[in-house]
Amino acid sequence: EVRVSKKKTILVEEDEGIYETTAEGLAALKPVLPDGVHTFGSQTHPADGNCGVLVTTREKAKELSADPSVEIQVVSYGYARAKKSHMAMAVVPAVKMALDKAGININDAKVIKTHNPFAVNDLYMAKQFGIGWENINNYGCPMIFGHPQGPTAGRCIIEGIEEVVMLGGGYFVWGGCAAGDTAGAMVIKVG
Repeated sequence: EVRVSKKKTILVEEDEGIYETTAEGLAALKPVLPDGVHTFGSQTHPADGNCGVLVTTREKAKELSADPSVEIQVVSYGYARAKKSHMAMAVVPAVKMALDKAGININDAKVIKTHNPFAVNDLYMAKQFGIGWENINNYGCPMIFGHPQGPTAGRCIIEGIEEVVMLGGGYFVWGGCAAGDTAGAMVIKVG
């Protein structure tokens, strides 16, 4: 049950991202762009999701009698753009930029999460960084959250931080689509 107003709640009974399709139907789809690799069958669904994130200092949390769950530091960030025909591949140079600014490499990260609208992006990123695809989104793929990117990216980042906490702290690398041919990335130190 989800409260949609002060007086109204609705019962969510079905995932809004379910499509009736077959492997053959997906294989027959042509790429969205002439030289591209993405099809409409490999993209995430549009969603109505939302997320709230409260970021503050330890001092302010104490002043408000709030119990801060974890201390984090955004070490660095990156932003990049790719060719239109390689839509959403910009996450790789964005992550590289964030890693370079932080002075670490991808293998220093305890958790790596990407949030892109197309499934092939994680495979591309794994290949570009020379890591196994199982090292990306290894606690679940944020694609299931769907779009809009803003709220779902916030949720993805919070989940990544929680995963690093479970692993005892360390670095978390996040990268995600920032619309079309652009991407953003962050290196976050947890704990």
